[in-house]
Amino acid sequence: MSTIFFNNTINELRLEGKLCDAVISVDDVEFKVHRIILCNCGSYFRDLFRSKSSTSGQQVYSFSQVSPNIMNLIVEYAYTGSVVVTEENVLELLAGADYFSVKGIMQACCNFVEQHLSSKNCVHMWMVADIHKCPELRQKAYIHMLHHFKEVAGFSLKFLQLSVEQMADLIKKDELNARQESTVFEAVLRWIEYAPEERRCHMATLLSKVRLLLMSSEYLMDTVSTNALVTKCSLCKKMVIQAMKTLRESNTNRPLTRTRLPSAVLFAIGGWANNCPTNRIEIYNVRADRWVKVNNEEAPRAFYGCVCLNEFVYCIGGYDGLKYLSSVRKLNLVTQTWQDVGPMHAVRCYVSVVALNGCIYAMGGCDGNSKLKTAERYQPAISQWTLIAPMNEKRSNAGTATLHGKVYICGGFKRNEPLSSAECYNPDTNQWTLIASMEIGCNAGRAAAYKDRIYVIGGYRNSSHTSRAIAYDPLSNQWSMVNPIIHARSSFGIAVLEDQLYVAGGFDNHGTISKVERFDEKANRWHIVRDMKIPRSGLSCCVVDRYPYATAYLGLQSTSI
Repeated sequence: MSTIFFNNTINELRLEGKLCDAVISVDDVEFKVHRIILCNCGSYFRDLFRSKSSTSGQQVYSFSQVSPNIMNLIVEYAYTGSVVVTEENVLELLAGADYFSVKGIMQACCNFVEQHLSSKNCVHMWMVADIHKCPELRQKAYIHMLHHFKEVAGFSLKFLQLSVEQMADLIKKDELNARQESTVFEAVLRWIEYAPEERRCHMATLLSKVRLLLMSSEYLMDTVSTNALVTKCSLCKKMVIQAMKTLRESNTNRPLTRTRLPSAVLFAIGGWANNCPTNRIEIYNVRADRWVKVNNEEAPRAFYGCVCLNEFVYCIGGYDGLKYLSSVRKLNLVTQTWQDVGPMHAVRCYVSVVALNGCIYAMGGCDGNSKLKTAERYQPAISQWTLIAPMNEKRSNAGTATLHGKVYICGGFKRNEPLSSAECYNPDTNQWTLIASMEIGCNAGRAAAYKDRIYVIGGYRNSSHTSRAIAYDPLSNQWSMVNPIIHARSSFGIAVLEDQLYVAGGFDNHGTISKVERFDEKANRWHIVRDMKIPRSGLSCCVVDRYPYATAYLGLQSTSI
């Protein structure tokens, strides 16, 4: 007899009230049960029935700790092995499962909460996880608090109910994700203003955890030093005066105190350096404005495609110094090891690569003899490449990005001149559609989805590298000009990090460069960023979450709480 059939039979007997040897009573609602079945779902019932065994008849066990609805869900789980968790019942169900030591339901509740963590509920969920001794949920909720600190501090009511000890421990952490230290200072003010009579005495304790030396002199002078809570506390005034003095006397551009850690980092991998392919990997820490070189024993590769998907960085196609490649390798970000992935159907150098809906798309490129219009898709779950519909144009060294569930590919090289055409692929219909022309051809430009538009940056045409930047709006099917990049370039890395568009390396009119810059859409301008350590072109960039994937590369330990 199968387990499923057995469970169904026993559950039918329960529903019919047959062969039951116990009654669970909650608020005058009775549940007839078989003790042996409840013993199987949790230690509470095993201990209860062992200590209060009945000699005859159905013994009644009364509970006031849960509602009839929650007890019904627990009983159904004992018989069926499944439970329906919803936003409405999850907290009450977790409390009930904890009381009765039903680990399966507790895990189901924790899984549900983890999938629905938000800036508004993560502090509350952290507290709930602590009460019910759910360490994994507690850790993930705390990580969410750290990574989304600005939103949490601004919108979570439970944040305002933290104790001073909890608040101090939170804002002192390196892992606290704050682009500007002013965010931390303003969060402290909001926390104190929630109960000013009780909390203003804690201003010095909390201000000591704020990294004043990461603030601008102007903000310290105009905002911090003039704040009423600061001016009324002699210890706070001393801290601010000392910070302003240190900043005034400093002649260095380096941080004067330990920077906080970013929630994500920028990987710049491989490329062309010193007239040959390189395997170099550098990671950009936006908080410290610093590139860090990491060890990499993988074979050199240039003019390839790169994406980050789950815990892997995939390097696809390209050129190894001897031949064009169809091979694919992936870097396990947890173990820091490389593994082979099944090769593509075609050899593809100058390939365009993106990730969408858990799959990887490789399009066009050059096989050493001709430019390609074929495209293929890799499904990691089955480790298989499958050919999809070919593009309308042959394209090599084109820019590509994904937006609103579609793949866009723009420009590139076809035969003797750069392409001005662009097209998009719909995975649902397996069909490519030409979109509005860019009007001017662009080879070796790079594309990225940013602010609901497709940006195409730089490139090479008319024997010169360009600084052009244009953006495509899918709603209007129109291109518009954007402020040009500062340094003209082609064959560079591109990625969006912390809501800003980064370009790194590439070729300019004098050779390979290490220059990096970023575009802030709100300010509508490009800013110079710290150069990479060596000039590189033909590289790829991708963004990787620091926790848990990039922590090891930065030589950092995970947050301990």
